[in-house]
Amino acid sequence: MASGQAEDYGSLVAMLTARKAKLSKRLQQVAQFFLNNPEDVAIYTIVELAKQAGTHPSTISRFAKELGFEGFAELQGVFRQRLVGPKMTYADRMKALSEGPGRAPSAGLELDEPHVVFDTFVLAAMDALLRLREDVQPEALAGFVETLRQSGAVHIAAAKGAFGVGAYSYYGFSRIGKRAHLIDNLGAMREQQLAAMAADDVLLVLTFDDYTPETIELALAAHKRGRKLLVITDNELSPVAKLGRHTLYVKEARLGHFRSQVPAMVLCQSIIVSLGSHIDR
Repeated sequence: MASGQAEDYGSLVAMLTARKAKLSKRLQQVAQFFLNNPEDVAIYTIVELAKQAGTHPSTISRFAKELGFEGFAELQGVFRQRLVGPKMTYADRMKALSEGPGRAPSAGLELDEPHVVFDTFVLAAMDALLRLREDVQPEALAGFVETLRQSGAVHIAAAKGAFGVGAYSYYGFSRIGKRAHLIDNLGAMREQQLAAMAADDVLLVLTFDDYTPETIELALAAHKRGRKLLVITDNELSPVAKLGRHTLYVKEARLGHFRSQVPAMVLCQSIIVSLGSHIDR
């Protein structure tokens, strides 16, 4: 391998995190897609991946060379290496998916067949949960819960596609006796809601994929004021990933323009239940 080239998936993620600002907008788009869909990168052709990522094969080739690889095939080898081990292989997942709707996962949704749409969403959610189970590190999860336990209150920033998970989290925290506030920008008073954070409070930030600008602005403002942040996002290149005292990653299944909220919801539910066992009500 060339000098300075990533030899495994972990070093590749570290390289992309360090060099994100130096990549062009197009290459950042490829990097985001690759980190969000590592199993797909391991098995699909460059043409199929380009179609899924909304870019051109030449852009993916340029991305590989930018990282020091001779071409896409060499870069793909790093993603294939990631699948080796005792964990459930992506081939097994693909088999489960293909046995459901009766077609390849890369095929488009047949929107005129409700049972096919339903089956596809169920299987995609199952696949995403398996990925989540592998990716979430016990130490990071424990640190996440402990920071919440020590905080005075939790303020929740989640908008658009992440709002449903954020709203449920507000409900869940309230149910276990944890003071919680949902920053909903009611009356265009987002800044005033953020200003209500006490020094020992924590801001829970949820944002994925398209990264809602308002959520990013809130996170940056809170970080600038020295407030503690806990982040749930999709990958290490997310604009809020480095802001978190602890950051957890959720690679949500995407079907067309729709993104499954099941993995993020399960993660938040587990955090709420774990926190509840430490709270004296």
